[in-house]
Amino acid sequence: MSKNMIWITGADGHVGTALHKVLPEHGYHVLCTNKEDVDVTDMDAVRLYAEMNRPTVIINCAALTNPSECEANPEEAYKVNAIGARNLATAAERLGAKLVQMSTDDVFDGDSEVPYNEFDNPVPRSIYGKSKLAGEQMVSSLCTRHIIIRSSWVYGTGADFVHEFLEADGRIEVASDECAVPTSAKELAKVIMNLIDGTNYGIFHIVCTGGPVSRYEYAVKLKELTGKDIEVKETAGQKHVRPVYSLLDNMMLRICGLEEPADWEESLQEFLKEMR
Repeated sequence: MSKNMIWITGADGHVGTALHKVLPEHGYHVLCTNKEDVDVTDMDAVRLYAEMNRPTVIINCAALTNPSECEANPEEAYKVNAIGARNLATAAERLGAKLVQMSTDDVFDGDSEVPYNEFDNPVPRSIYGKSKLAGEQMVSSLCTRHIIIRSSWVYGTGADFVHEFLEADGRIEVASDECAVPTSAKELAKVIMNLIDGTNYGIFHIVCTGGPVSRYEYAVKLKELTGKDIEVKETAGQKHVRPVYSLLDNMMLRICGLEEPADWEESLQEFLKEMR
């Protein structure tokens, strides 16, 4: 077992891509897989890959994240988000490895008027949120050395709200009643690396600082930073079953003396500069 061997599942997503850039720069050897390489829902495939490569850390970024798809296919949502997490937790425990499980702000109902911290009870409303919470529970019960990460509105490479805005033509309609904090995958990856390097375990909320912000305000800020000639139309109501207010509080990071991510506006500005 290599001391610095990390296996990232779902490595072609926002967080997986960011981790693949950050970790090798700090001396880690990274193994990246997607569904075609190793299907996390297949216990035998997960166990075989883990035994062959013997990572010291497994980071599970594999997930079914589209809320509409989860609502339409609940069995598939639970299969990927809960059973996949179970399989990786079992494999990690057999190896004595750390398991970092990526989760979501959707585990909360959105009825709070104050930010959710790691000690608040999750009450998900959507299939997506319920299946991700089930994954958290699998991980916490089956893997001793687990780190569960909840974040919100993560952007990076690929499909996300930033790219949706940049690709919009002429006008974009954005909900004003959905509130959280946009979080850079790059900033998220930095904090995850710090957690991997340390000895802290449990649930951690990791979001950029400086929030909250509505989707509408987020779009207005994107317009300001990019100078894009586009009409940002404010609308009420959401297309999906998602929490209206899902602002996360990074309480555990502060308790453990760990650095929080940068301000969301600064991170967004840096990301847009790097895209140019």
